[in-house]
Amino acid sequence: MSTNIWQIQEAKNNLSVVVAQACTDGVQTITKHGKPVAVVVAIEDFQNLKRRSVKKKRPLLEVLRRCPAPEIFTQLEQQRNTPDFGRTITLDE
Repeated sequence: MSTNIWQIQEAKNNLSVVVAQACTDGVQTITKHGKPVAVVVAIEDFQNLKRRSVKKKRPLLEVLRRCPAPEIFTQLEQQRNTPDFGRTITLDE
């Protein structure tokens, strides 16, 4: 019988079966008190996930440019292009 959800005690008692099924049938979910707490995946699947997550990393500026309020960047750009001559202050002696 092939399953992909295992109670934690059952997974402990059948670890080699859980690992074998992860390699042949895909992700095996381990539950505790009926709630998923862990997964067992084949090393190849895990490495593919790691590679995908590394590829998805984007520079901060690109992430910020995709924010839902792009007008912020227009304002920042305008402020950056406006020369700042400082302020005149008087020092009381």
